[in-house]
Amino acid sequence: MPAYPPEIIRHVANPTGAGPLEDANAVGESGAIGCGDVVRIQLRVVDERIVAARFLAYGCPAALAAASAACARLEGAELRAAMLLSSDRLDRDLGGLGDARRHAAEITSDAVARALEAWYSARLGEPGLPLESARVAVAMSGGVDSAVAALLLCEAGWDVVGVTMRLWHDPTAAAAERSCCSPETVRLARASAHALGIPHLTIDAAEPFRHGVVEAFIAGYAAGLTPNPCVVCNGSVRFKVLGEAAALVGAHGLATGHYARVVPGARGARVLAAAADASKDQSYMLSMLGPHTLARLVFPLGELTKPEVRARARAAALPAAEAVESQEICFVGADGYGPFLERNADLGPEFGPIVDLDGTPIGEHQGYWRFTVGQRKGIGVAAAEPLYVLGTDPARNAVVVGPRAALATWGLELRPAVAHDVLDLDAPFEVRVRYRGQPLRGRAVIPIDDSGVRVELAEPAPGVAAGQTATVYQAGRLVLAGTIAVSRPSSGSQ
Repeated sequence: MPAYPPEIIRHVANPTGAGPLEDANAVGESGAIGCGDVVRIQLRVVDERIVAARFLAYGCPAALAAASAACARLEGAELRAAMLLSSDRLDRDLGGLGDARRHAAEITSDAVARALEAWYSARLGEPGLPLESARVAVAMSGGVDSAVAALLLCEAGWDVVGVTMRLWHDPTAAAAERSCCSPETVRLARASAHALGIPHLTIDAAEPFRHGVVEAFIAGYAAGLTPNPCVVCNGSVRFKVLGEAAALVGAHGLATGHYARVVPGARGARVLAAAADASKDQSYMLSMLGPHTLARLVFPLGELTKPEVRARARAAALPAAEAVESQEICFVGADGYGPFLERNADLGPEFGPIVDLDGTPIGEHQGYWRFTVGQRKGIGVAAAEPLYVLGTDPARNAVVVGPRAALATWGLELRPAVAHDVLDLDAPFEVRVRYRGQPLRGRAVIPIDDSGVRVELAEPAPGVAAGQTATVYQAGRLVLAGTIAVSRPSSGSQ
């Protein structure tokens, strides 16, 4: 191993900020599993400025030197400057650590980020700084889409701050299964932000995410529904937290890497619209956002395709350029939602009947929560024609199956339903009942009461389950969305 650079030797011989800080109000700790090094950063923050910075370091001299170099930069600095402190900056300050010692800068940078995370997370919901109209908080997940969204905003002249939410993960799942909730993706988001030269902030959103999304998901499946946690998360948790974080850093604008657009609606207010690339359109997942959020939102990727986004990331050498795209529910492990529910919802294997449309038992299963409407594989019943799951009955722990034709749905009751724009009933409109599903021609939208509507279809939707989200589009604009309370397998000629 090469000798230590002079800069490391100076920090080891005369460290800056070594020792405890009794009145610290922001503390973060990080370590390297391979060598056992641990760095603890302690800050005293007053009026957006770090008035004191101290550290405790355990392990090799490089870790001590990196922590000392960090405290030298942090003491007296504004919080915004602290959010810019990267492992690359510390590595340069120490004369180049080399591959064998690079971890020292990385764990120190992570400890600083965790201290800032603790400070800002404890203040969510507070007024924060005066909002700057040219400043935008962009949600960065560690993926390529949000990284390129930040890049495009920088190129457009925005004052950009990257915000990453640390979400709840299943503590009983293997670490490799924790996808976007993992510390690795948080670090990748931070690395992308620092590569762009923008501040980065992590917010601990684990508890609101667990309460507002995970518990609702568990309760929905326990009640025999098929909830859409991504729609719930965006509508009630993710953008709320992003807005509160934006307030703390003085950002009026909000942005994400979703493939969607915001356009003027019939009433003049801004409304959601489908992305230019229909194959990647994510407006369905954003369908429960309110008008106050939409008024501040920017979607830099709304006019781009995925290959174009990937190409931009590679051209800019962003750390997330080759990040794998997430396909599954972020908090459910690789073994699927059935085992997840059994680990977290007190649902254990329990035998129950599989019945046909007449209610006649034709087989047995080990838990209704393992089945979703439209499912064909894994039913375990031999029949003259393929069988599909038509529904579940939690009260009897029963699963109802039948032929594919019985899945056809011609009417939906949405409750609650949210009107985003004016629907012209004399013009064509489309209905989507799942994220990847093909748009269906609509026939009528009939109000039921103040919170519900009935949507009639001109063509059948296969395998619609209560708990899913339905969206109504007209001329590309999202005009109506709601949760499916009832799906009706009636004749389309009505």
